[in-house]
Amino acid sequence: MPIKFRGADKHLRRLKAMGPRAEKEASRLVYTLADMHVAEASHLITEGAVSGANHVPSAPGQPPNEDTGDLRRSGHVEKLGPFRANSVFDAPHALPLEFGTSKMAERPFARPAAKTVRKEGEALAKAAAKRISKGGTL
Repeated sequence: MPIKFRGADKHLRRLKAMGPRAEKEASRLVYTLADMHVAEASHLITEGAVSGANHVPSAPGQPPNEDTGDLRRSGHVEKLGPFRANSVFDAPHALPLEFGTSKMAERPFARPAAKTVRKEGEALAKAAAKRISKGGTL
C-alpha cells in the first residue's frame, strides 16, 4: 500500500536541483521510513503474543497475534530505486489478515504501523530538510 503525497513531482524537481548529495540523503530517508514501517508492523504482530499450545488468536480489528512467526519474518524492505522503497509482508496469509476475507474479519497490522510511522516520519523529514539546506548530513 504505497504512501502518496500531493506535489511529489514538484518536490522531486526541487530536490534534484539541490544536487546529488541531497538526492542521496532523501533516498536514504525513504528507505529508513520503509524499514521503520516493517519494524513497527512486526512489533504490533508480536506484542503480547504467545506461540504454541497457549496461542490465542487476536480479536477482530486487532493486529494478529504471532504464532509461528511466518508473518513477522516475511517483513522486509525492497529498494525500488532513488526515492522509492516498499515495505513488504509477503507471507501467504498477510493480505487476508490485513484486509479480512468473507470468512474472517480483518486483523490489520500494516495500516496501523503506517499511521505511527507517518507521524515519526514527518518529523524526520523536516529535520532532514533543514540539514540538507544547511549543508549538513543526515
